[in-house]
Amino acid sequence: MTAQFPPELPLEIIVRSNVVEAFYQRRIYHRQLNRQTIHRMFTGLVEHLGRVAAITPLDSTASGGNGFSMTIEDSAPILDDCHIGDSICVNGACLTVTEFGQDWFKVGLAPETLDRTDLGERQVGDHVNLERAMAAHVRFGGHFVQGHVDGTATVHSRVPDGNSLRLTFQLPPPAMPDRPSLLPYLIAKGYITLDGASLTLTDVDDEKQTFSVMLIAHTQEKITLAGKPVGAKVNVEVDMVGKYVERAVLAALGGSGGQPGEGIAKIIERVVHKAVADAARK
Repeated sequence: MTAQFPPELPLEIIVRSNVVEAFYQRRIYHRQLNRQTIHRMFTGLVEHLGRVAAITPLDSTASGGNGFSMTIEDSAPILDDCHIGDSICVNGACLTVTEFGQDWFKVGLAPETLDRTDLGERQVGDHVNLERAMAAHVRFGGHFVQGHVDGTATVHSRVPDGNSLRLTFQLPPPAMPDRPSLLPYLIAKGYITLDGASLTLTDVDDEKQTFSVMLIAHTQEKITLAGKPVGAKVNVEVDMVGKYVERAVLAALGGSGGQPGEGIAKIIERVVHKAVADAARK
């Protein structure tokens, strides 16, 4: 509400007062904006490396809810604006803060999270990549990361290239019909999220079911990925844009027998065969 002044006040005082009020209201607005976050959306730019302090498979405390919990310490830099219920990306998985202190926080892990990720295999003392939910007022680096891990891959090879490091990962065969291969969603120079870090794919090998990324020296120091040995697991989230494109194509083709992750070429081939068979029966 605009301040009201007695008519006898000099004009310059009224103008000056309104300017002060406008400046004050602007400061309040920006403070509120700084506290706003885009719900459960991340950028893949890791903010900090935390350390696993405790793992409790059956946490009977109020913040544990009789489920699997993980406590992460050395996390003070990302907790200055933390609240119960906030989302923090831990090694690529969007998890909810159930309790926190000055330099630690606790999150719960649902059975689906334990099944899809390698978080259930972490040990006390392991470092994990951390990122807070994206704030509405910050620059948007990286790419759209939901924190919804699609599956895991294993480190296949580590090859130094100057001061950079080329990492190649092996995708597992599809475990079940509702979890197809992630390979159709990967393209060279496209995005991929590995343990919560937004990276660029340098190579995708359809025959070997592998993909590669390269880490510059700076990135090697800021994320856990550079320290993982051959055979270690990483959490994988593919670019969600590819999923929406595939869904739209399936809908445009009438959903004629296509399966998610099958690949556009195979879907079209299936549709053509069905159309030919239908025509032959007429």
